[in-house]
Amino acid sequence: MADEGSQYLRLELVAPAGPVYEGDAEMVVLPGATGELGVLPHHAPMVAQLSIGRLRTLTTDGEWLNFAISEGFAKVQFNKVIVLADTAEEASKIDVPRVERALERATKRLDSYNQGTVPEGEEVDPYRETMALRRAKNRLKVAEMA
Repeated sequence: MADEGSQYLRLELVAPAGPVYEGDAEMVVLPGATGELGVLPHHAPMVAQLSIGRLRTLTTDGEWLNFAISEGFAKVQFNKVIVLADTAEEASKIDVPRVERALERATKRLDSYNQGTVPEGEEVDPYRETMALRRAKNRLKVAEMA
């Protein structure tokens, strides 16, 4: 387990449903709100806002693990990286057919809103649909890396 004097970091990735991943790493690359952030052992303490993107970590075995995450925050302190994300999913566990259906659904709903053809009695929130579209595209992109 990584600690202050360690050559490794400890990554804890958590989503609302619970822990997604926990393990030692040589490096963690986060999708920061203003660009990617690389974190190595002995990094200065920081808190960063995260955006929809790919979180990747180089394990102590030399393997890169990829995760699709949506908005959240990361805290780096004492060789520990704690990531709290709205959603997080390991690349190999992404259900591609399900993501493709979500992408299609969000695209159709956004198109109907933009064209003014939303069925009566149905509400479409363009911000919500845009975010669903961005999350789905990110999940597909990350799934390709599995």
